[in-house]
Amino acid sequence: MPIMTGWQAVVKALKAEDIQFVYGLPGSPKDLYDVLYDEPSIKAIQARHEAAGGFMAMAHALSTGKPSVCFASPGPGCANLTPALLESLATCAPVVAFCPGTDGRLEGKGAFQETDQIGIMTPVTKWAARVPYLEKIPWVLHRAFSLATNGQPGPIFIEIPVEVGRSQADIPDYIPAIRSLRTAGDPKQINQAVNLLKHSENPFIVAGGGARSSGAHDELKSLVERLGMPVMTTPSGRGIIEEDHPLYFGQVGLYRNQLGLQVFPKADLLITVGSRNEEFQTGIWKLFPKNAKFIQIDIESFEISRNWIPDVPILGDAKTVLASILENIKILDSPEWERRKKNYSKMKQNYEAQVFEECQKSNQVPIKSKRVVYEINQVFGRNTIMVHENGSQDLWTYYSPYYRVLDRNGNVAPGEQTCMGSGVSGAVGVKLANPKKKVVCVTGDGAFQMYNQDVPTAVQHHAPITWVILNSFSLGWTKLGQKDLGERYIATDFTVQPDFVQMAHSYRCYGERIEKPEDIHDALKRALKANESGQSAILDFIVDYEDVAEGFKAYKKL
Repeated sequence: MPIMTGWQAVVKALKAEDIQFVYGLPGSPKDLYDVLYDEPSIKAIQARHEAAGGFMAMAHALSTGKPSVCFASPGPGCANLTPALLESLATCAPVVAFCPGTDGRLEGKGAFQETDQIGIMTPVTKWAARVPYLEKIPWVLHRAFSLATNGQPGPIFIEIPVEVGRSQADIPDYIPAIRSLRTAGDPKQINQAVNLLKHSENPFIVAGGGARSSGAHDELKSLVERLGMPVMTTPSGRGIIEEDHPLYFGQVGLYRNQLGLQVFPKADLLITVGSRNEEFQTGIWKLFPKNAKFIQIDIESFEISRNWIPDVPILGDAKTVLASILENIKILDSPEWERRKKNYSKMKQNYEAQVFEECQKSNQVPIKSKRVVYEINQVFGRNTIMVHENGSQDLWTYYSPYYRVLDRNGNVAPGEQTCMGSGVSGAVGVKLANPKKKVVCVTGDGAFQMYNQDVPTAVQHHAPITWVILNSFSLGWTKLGQKDLGERYIATDFTVQPDFVQMAHSYRCYGERIEKPEDIHDALKRALKANESGQSAILDFIVDYEDVAEGFKAYKKL
């Protein structure tokens, strides 16, 4: 066994796990980063804030389906990482976070930055562990990457005490973790699901982030085409199927478009795949189709029956379970399936024509956000990854077909925590992980002001991105609620706000302010041209804060 320090053992493990980037900020020069200096295959991405480094790692992992790594210094650095790991837990992102810990010989004495970091991280991670002995590092890291990527994926926190990381010892060889282990569903439950599908007149399938992380794209697409069955997604599930597909009917819950509002309540069979069925996705659990049967497919037993109680629960990997259902469905046939497929396709085609007409006529001032996100699709097109925030205006990017995800995995969304700014900084990790893709982040002015300090991180690391700010000079979602309370506006308007164009120039980005609808298209083309030349762009669109989607309005009435 080779003699090495603890941090050398960590870097050896990261290299074996094919980690390309470490996101974050260095603390003491004697810890991880001094070893990274001698390892050219792993690039240190210097974030401006520990949380931003965590969000970059989260978005990197969500866009690739592979584990990513971030680092924070002890105490306040670790505390700053908390929201990123909380959001990573919500999105089931396989992030492995490292932090030095207090020297065990000084623990309890009030050492510099001494903090109960395991206590902080346990509620926001899948596993949080302190490495007590130098020789145990390979075991802990193997365990970390295995847990992060198997079952329901999620973030892991590893604390390495100072004396463990800097000491030397004979370290056992590192064995990389086996990732994405698959489990099959119970054949009895599979047969019950097939029987329900065979007799259903209006089945619907909802794909969550678990379906996407499983890689169930082909199986889901084949199943919906075989049965002529519409598919809807949660925000995390977008990218499981191209949204110009005639059977893609948008998102569920808060994010329903007119198709979802019209057709989803009529379903007589609902199948959810890899979704927690949380509050926003289910309309506070009120939007279950009346009298529908329910099949729930999930890899995590904790999620089965957590909210809606399934008639047929199937515990297993989404890709494997859907393949089994598809195999059993292939021996069946019904002329009704093809008729259903044609009817739904025609309905989708008519709705897309309606949205096109609506957006073309959106010529009011202030600009309507739906027109902006529609034009992003027209200009950036395919080979684009949309990175979302979650405010009242950037919510328009969720409402397909105003914005359509045209590529598999061309979408990165926050989880049900919806931490403001996660997309603004997360876009950097997406671009670094997908250098050949165009990356756009649509954000409100509130979220952008929280995390714009990491725009220079993209510039520094040659990762050109376009940030589209839908600027309402307010915290729009909260302000809408205050209007409903009788215009009791307080602490929501930005009466003093940065000049985002000047900010863009100071960050060495292309910058432009757009106030007229007729200027939207060309401004986006100029931003894309800047990206293609290697320059990031910030576009400041002045929008109407009161213009929200029908699904948003319907949700507020629940």
